[in-house]
Amino acid sequence: MLVESVSTPKGPRQKVICSLGDLRPRPREAWLRLARRVVAALAGQQELFEGPDPEVEAVVAKVRSRWASQPAADRDVVALRTSEVTVEEAREAGPVQVGYHFWRRLELDRILAEAGLREVSVRVACAMVLNRLIAPRSEHAMPGWMRRTAIYDVVGARVKDVAEDALYRMLDRLHPQRAAIEAALARREQELFGLDGTVFVYDLTSSFFEGQALKNGKARRGYSRDSRPECTQVVVGLVVGREGFPVAHEVVAGNTVDRQSLEPMLDALGARVPLLAGQTVVVDRGMACADNLASIRARGLHRGKRATRASGRGGWPSSTALRGSPSLRARPRRTTPGNARRRCGCCAASGMVRYTSSVAAKLAPPRIGRSGRNRKPGCVRTLPGWPVGWQAAGW
Repeated sequence: MLVESVSTPKGPRQKVICSLGDLRPRPREAWLRLARRVVAALAGQQELFEGPDPEVEAVVAKVRSRWASQPAADRDVVALRTSEVTVEEAREAGPVQVGYHFWRRLELDRILAEAGLREVSVRVACAMVLNRLIAPRSEHAMPGWMRRTAIYDVVGARVKDVAEDALYRMLDRLHPQRAAIEAALARREQELFGLDGTVFVYDLTSSFFEGQALKNGKARRGYSRDSRPECTQVVVGLVVGREGFPVAHEVVAGNTVDRQSLEPMLDALGARVPLLAGQTVVVDRGMACADNLASIRARGLHRGKRATRASGRGGWPSSTALRGSPSLRARPRRTTPGNARRRCGCCAASGMVRYTSSVAAKLAPPRIGRSGRNRKPGCVRTLPGWPVGWQAAGW
């Protein structure tokens, strides 16, 4: 049998072109050679060193007569030059498909529908979330990215006519429902990943505006983390769990002092997830004032104060930070010798590492470096097998 592979709705199948007869009268290699010559003749290729073969011509004539009796759709053969083939409107589909899979696993369609969004709005929101996940763009550049991907084929969101104003309006619809969305998403993440809800880490960042932002009531001048004090800004507070999953966020006025933002954020966190006695809230050192610590204790929560590396001399935690909480202790951390030498220039050649005085006093038995004019306090020589550096642990 001479067959060809054809594609069917049920997968590839073999279609019989013609029967070459019984295989017994000649060796198997002869039949294979005949089949190759028939295929070449059907493709229009002629033998270079051999003349016409009556047997091959008979089989080819039989095949072509059978093709002639088939519908025209089966006889359509298109010849093209592969070197001149071009691709237009190529769209990226792989990352979009993976992101949409996790969107469905998190049941965000249901969560947004329960928040009051229509089906079309849910699809547009899904496209915006996938953009943030795959290739973050501004709302101005996001429509161009959507047209270069398979968003419409995967999500079903029509992106050919979408404009940036529609994306901004989508953010306006999502913002009032952020508490309900974040609460439902936190519950779903807990079901999927079994997250540890005993530790919450809270910190702030800021985002500045180039213009005056006169219609934004929260745009104020304040402490700029972007070194742009001349610009108005807003302050964004974010709470994440132990595993790094965001739990809650709030946007406050740009002139809000760090320590004044903790109490409203605890209220917002309690609206998303249940705050139970015994949970721990870790805050930055600038928020660990007496009023905030008293508020945390009043809620039955534990508190952890993160000591920044710049709090002590030479960039290491100060002794005050190490003594700030009974649960705060020193923990060894490996660092590279280059980093250690940058901490203390006088010890670069001698292989010595600089520690804070409180940590150095606990190292036993340290060999204190010889005193000298260029010798800085807190320099100790590490013994074989000792850790190269230390850092403060929050809990």
